[in-house]
Amino acid sequence: MPVNLTQNAVSAITAGDVNSKPLVQVLDIKLIGSTQERYRLLISDSVLTQHAMLATQLNDLVKSGRIRKGTVVQLIDYICSTVQNRKIIVILNMETIIPDCDIIGNPKMIGDLDTGVQRSVPDRNNGSATLTNNNNLGTQNSGRSNFSNSNNLISRNSGSNNVQSFRPTVQPAYLPPPIYKNHGAIVKNEAPARIVPIAALNPYQGRWAVKARVTAKGDLRRYNNARGDGKVFSFDLLDSDGGEIRVTCFNAVVDRFYDIIEVGKVYMISKGSLKPAQKNFNHLKNEWEIFLDTSSTVDLCPDEDASIPQQQFSFRPISDIENVENNSILDVIGIVISVNPSVPILRKNGMETQRRILNLKDRSGRSVELTLWGDFCNREGQKLREMVEAGHFPVLAVKAGKVNDFTGKSVGTISSTQLFIDPDFSEAHVLRDWFDGGGKDVASQSISREIMPGGLKNEIRKTVSQIRDEGLGRSDKPDWITVKATISFIKTDTFCYTACPLMIGERQCNKKVARSGNSRWLCDRCNQEFEECDYRYLLQTQIQDHTGLTWVTAFQESGEEILGCSAKDLYLLKYEEENELRFAEMIKSCLFTQFMFRLKIKEELYGDEQRVKITVVKAEKVNSSTECRYLLEQISKFSFR
Repeated sequence: MPVNLTQNAVSAITAGDVNSKPLVQVLDIKLIGSTQERYRLLISDSVLTQHAMLATQLNDLVKSGRIRKGTVVQLIDYICSTVQNRKIIVILNMETIIPDCDIIGNPKMIGDLDTGVQRSVPDRNNGSATLTNNNNLGTQNSGRSNFSNSNNLISRNSGSNNVQSFRPTVQPAYLPPPIYKNHGAIVKNEAPARIVPIAALNPYQGRWAVKARVTAKGDLRRYNNARGDGKVFSFDLLDSDGGEIRVTCFNAVVDRFYDIIEVGKVYMISKGSLKPAQKNFNHLKNEWEIFLDTSSTVDLCPDEDASIPQQQFSFRPISDIENVENNSILDVIGIVISVNPSVPILRKNGMETQRRILNLKDRSGRSVELTLWGDFCNREGQKLREMVEAGHFPVLAVKAGKVNDFTGKSVGTISSTQLFIDPDFSEAHVLRDWFDGGGKDVASQSISREIMPGGLKNEIRKTVSQIRDEGLGRSDKPDWITVKATISFIKTDTFCYTACPLMIGERQCNKKVARSGNSRWLCDRCNQEFEECDYRYLLQTQIQDHTGLTWVTAFQESGEEILGCSAKDLYLLKYEEENELRFAEMIKSCLFTQFMFRLKIKEELYGDEQRVKITVVKAEKVNSSTECRYLLEQISKFSFR
């Protein structure tokens, strides 16, 4: 039984059709490109053939064998571009309909119909040329393309020849402001551009324009390199089809467009160049990035276009963040349950910035720390703190937060991050209803600082003696366990160290510092001096349970959890106030107190000797109720006879 390809599909696409979603057959596949893998296809509608470029995000279809010679496919998203006076179809999305099929019809290249050249397509099975009659082929009309999109792959009436006349849908041309009036003939580069969906943009197009809303605008940044000083800024666009792309401007182009671009406004942009997106700076789901130059046009669309959304989110549940890679960019939404005060942080360049930490929870049963940096602290951060203190726990949507995996997973703001307090969309309403309906009292487990790889759901409880007996920490990866133990001794001579307070990126340096000759503190790593240093815990503690004892090391956060005060306060108490009695009381108050220690165990090299290092990741006093439930659950697993 014959297979019906969409009649006159090639002619319609080359004439400008982008909406018909035709069925075509792949006749040939060729790998091209040296720097970036790209596949060129030869597609057929059973009468004509035409070359097509496959978007790089579809390369896996070829590599996995889902698309091969003879495959019948349906084109979902596509566009025809002119490259060096040749028409090339760019395929952005398609679906496999029949994986393997003999050549249908006797198709010829689209230019061969006018010249009368007879080119037969080689048979895939025996290599000989075949001429296949297709009873359902439409007739060629020089005046217009007759186009039929068959919904059924198998012809139900092979004798019929029903063809639906159809004039292909061509997107209207975008006409820029009338700057060409009385200029005579329009030169090649000033021809009106056609509005193209962002998802269809590619370097093979000539003239194009996009109509989109600005969803984010980056700060103006200055730089210095071998070519001299410069400045740069970028902004993100979103169109009515949900496509997103970043636009970047340098130097003189910054002067033209920086003050024009406003977040939330809709613009018509044309005459830019497309280059591969730099994924270490660009988190948008687009392989291309627009670079504007002095000939580019950016025109404000004064009439609001309701078809273009204000913002587009791709929210991840907080529980999913546990398994997300470090430095990933994502969207998250949750209820703000606590907001810490803003604290000053000294960056490596000597500039001071602000940091504020708040906590979000959602319906996944997890909570996460969100770190606000810079202006976010005093703008949204202060507003959130006032709302929480007033008893209102707001919904916060975070667009483009950066994941950090330092002792657990957390999310931090970057320059392109946007925060939306109590936003008006469905996800926020659902979360609010859940929280007000009882979610406020539902316990949530934090994935920040206290959770180990694998999560508490895979928590491994061990005794102290099992650390040695089972050789924990001696494999390539560290072991993460939980131990219920009592603190029996704390070294007090070196309980903390003086640390560098400067920021390197989003992390504090924390390198040990010493006094310089002028009584200022000097960091060898940052090669800078400063008036005040930081104080960080380095507790050497002995813990024991009913099976034995061992030494562990507790750093800043876990040290504060054990002693209940900051390292700086304890340092000043001992060395500045010289209150030895009070210092001793604070140390003794922690001794013989039972904690749940979450430990990281890893073998490390000290000089020429391998030693197992045990680090306290989290320390919390034993909750009798929780511990009883755990013990009862363990007892229930035993069968008594």
